[in-house]
Amino acid sequence: MKRTTLSTLLLVLAVILPSALRAQKFAYIDTEYILNKIPTYNSAQEQLDKLSEQYQKEIENRYAQVEKMYNDYQAEKVLLTEEMKKKREDEIIAKEREVKDLQMSYFGRDGQVYKKREELIKPIQEQVYNAVKEIATEGGYAVIFDAAASGNMIYTNSRYDRSDEVLQKLGYK
Repeated sequence: MKRTTLSTLLLVLAVILPSALRAQKFAYIDTEYILNKIPTYNSAQEQLDKLSEQYQKEIENRYAQVEKMYNDYQAEKVLLTEEMKKKREDEIIAKEREVKDLQMSYFGRDGQVYKKREELIKPIQEQVYNAVKEIATEGGYAVIFDAAASGNMIYTNSRYDRSDEVLQKLGYK
């Protein structure tokens, strides 16, 4: 009895499973390619690069000030009393902490660069996502992979690339 049930189950799976697998449609896109074809993305990226560069220069200048304070302290250390040494060391430490805090406020997880990126890039990414979603729905795709984000895609056939369709949906050629 168990043998017949198992045989029947295997036979049903052998018939149903291949047809179910064939019904699945897959495609891929390359978000890096898509985003680089969108002028607003490129200008947003340039703005972010300039902002990051500006903040980085400011941080470097402040670290240079801390280093100068430290070098001055080292040069004058022998002439200072213990109380004066402690005060200068505390000043240097406080200044360095201030620079690190500033650096985090610019480049940290919720820093100004991150917020600016959210403001400039996120709407473009949402447009791309919505276009991909439309293509998936219209084309009946079960999954659309991102070749740019996945290091696991060893080989892709350009026949299944829907990147240009996404650009067309967004109004770009």
